Amino acid sequence: MATFTNEGLSLSYLDEGPRDGSVVLLVHGFASNMRVNWVDPGWVQVLTQAGYRAVAFDHRGHGESDKPTDPTAYTPEKMAGDAFALLDHLGIERAVLFGYSMGARVSAFAALAGPERVGALVFGGLGLGLVHGVGDWDPIADALLAPSLDDVTHERGRMFRAFADRTRSNRQALAACITASRKELTAQEVGRIRQPTLIGVGTRDDLAGSATELAQLMPNGHAFAIEGRDHMLAVGDRSFKAEVVRFLEEDAAIPAI
Repeated sequence: MATFTNEGLSLSYLDEGPRDGSVVLLVHGFASNMRVNWVDPGWVQVLTQAGYRAVAFDHRGHGESDKPTDPTAYTPEKMAGDAFALLDHLGIERAVLFGYSMGARVSAFAALAGPERVGALVFGGLGLGLVHGVGDWDPIADALLAPSLDDVTHERGRMFRAFADRTRSNRQALAACITASRKELTAQEVGRIRQPTLIGVGTRDDLAGSATELAQLMPNGHAFAIEGRDHMLAVGDRSFKAEVVRFLEEDAAIPAI
């Protein structure tokens, strides 16, 4: 696996597709990794077959990347800095950022920090929760640090603990991440994100918040309902893939870099 460095951390990444294609930087969700979020569900294949250069990386604390256990390492600003460091490493000036769940939050912070480098955005699994929050996550941190899944009774905590166990994640690093990465944006800050933005949320997703209400806060926001999907299953949905490709081709075209 290829690596780059930022703030002294070694982070893993992939870079697939035509080098003359427009770049889509894939930013995965909490407790996931680029393989689980983007490779296995077919996103890298879909994007490269459509002519895009697909770049993805494992967040700090995830996958094959370094895993600090200090919560201060996991602010959205620092994680957005990793995304820009990867673009710098590859000599890419401008990209579409496609983030899922926590990755969508990181992508929003990146769009505000470096708007000239973000040509368009796709948010999956995060709607108005970007502003209002996505509930109480302290039980998730507790679940991650519990001796075993059998010791976890909180329903959402069990879901994320089981997912972390399945992906063989470093649970101490994830617990640190979840304590610091939940920072929200204000409605006014969201209103400053002027890039074309597609927001896809499953109709059975009880975490993300409304895609429509978030889109209404944005000058160029577009909501898409991923029918019949919850937070975990929406990411690989065929209709979402088709809508993302349509959005990239029709609403968010940026020059190849």
